[in-house]
Amino acid sequence: MSTSRSVLALVNRLRFKHLSLLVALDETGNLHQAAAEINVAQPSASRMLANIEEAFGFLLFERRARGLHPTPLGQVTLAYARRTLTDLQRFAEGLEVKRRGGHGQLTVGAIMGAAPDLLAMAVADLKAERPLLNVRILGETSDQIVELLQRGQIDFALGRFTHPLQHNEFDFEPLANESMRLIVRAGHPLGSRHSLRLAELIELPWVLQPLTSPARRLFEEELAHARLASPGNVVECGSIFATLQLVQNSDAIAMLPEPVVRDHLRAKLLVMLPIEIGRNLEGFGILTRKHETLAEPAERFAALLRQYSQTPRVAGGAATEA
Repeated sequence: MSTSRSVLALVNRLRFKHLSLLVALDETGNLHQAAAEINVAQPSASRMLANIEEAFGFLLFERRARGLHPTPLGQVTLAYARRTLTDLQRFAEGLEVKRRGGHGQLTVGAIMGAAPDLLAMAVADLKAERPLLNVRILGETSDQIVELLQRGQIDFALGRFTHPLQHNEFDFEPLANESMRLIVRAGHPLGSRHSLRLAELIELPWVLQPLTSPARRLFEEELAHARLASPGNVVECGSIFATLQLVQNSDAIAMLPEPVVRDHLRAKLLVMLPIEIGRNLEGFGILTRKHETLAEPAERFAALLRQYSQTPRVAGGAATEA
C-alpha cells in the first residue's frame, strides 16, 4: 500500500471516540477504567484499541502487569490525540457562544506573578472592546503553562522557557524583566531588622515554588553561590494565593514578585526583608507554538500586552512568577 493510501485508510478509520479512548488509557493505565471513562463496555474498548493499533500499524501501548504504558510512538500519537480533542472542545464551545450571540473565546496561560497589573490592564481593555468574548486565564507557573501550550489547551502563553530545548517547539517574544523579594508577615521577629544575611534564614521555615519553576532554580543557584544548603523546613507551593495565605499565617519566609506583594506591603500585612536575591530572573514574554498563526482575538490580546509592557508601571513595575 502506498504512503498516500495508508494515510487515507487511517483517516477513514480513526474517530474522535478512538482518540478519547487513547487519552483515557494514558490517564488511567487500565482498560476497564478507560472504558468507563468513555462510556463503553470493556470488550468494546478492547476491540477499539486493537482496531486503532491495526490502523496505525504499530503498538501504542505496552501491556504490563501493572497496566498499559505508552510506547514511544504511542506518546507521539497521544500528544496528537490530546491536541485534537482540545481543538474539538474549543470549537464546540466557541460555536455555542456564537449560537447564543457571543463572539468567540480566548484561552491564555499566564504566570500569575508576572506583572499582574500588565495582565489585568490588557484583559480589561480587551473586554471593553469585546464584552461578549469569553476570556479564560489558566496556569500559575511557567512549567504549568508550557505544558498547557504543548497540549494545545491555550492559544498562547505569558511566561518563559523552562527547558533549554523548548525553543525548538515554541517562539518567544520578550516583554519585561523581573526581580524577586523575600517577604514575611507583619510582626515577624525578623521584620524590624535593617540588615540580614541569607545564612541566618536557612534554619527557618520557607514557602517555595516547586523545583521545576525558574524562580526556585534561581533561589537554589543563589544558595549554591553562597555555599549554603537548601532549607530543610519547606512547603512547596505553586499557587501565589496559597503562598500569601501561608506566609500571613505563619513565620515562614517566601520569595515572591514585588507587584504581587505590593498591595500587601502597603497595607502592612507583609514586610520585605533587606536581602537582595541575586540577578533578575530571565524576562517573561509571549510564548506561541511554532508555525501556528494566532487567531484574531489572541493577536489583539498579544498587542495589548506589548503596549502595556512598554508603559512604566508604579512602584517597581517588573515582577516574576510565584
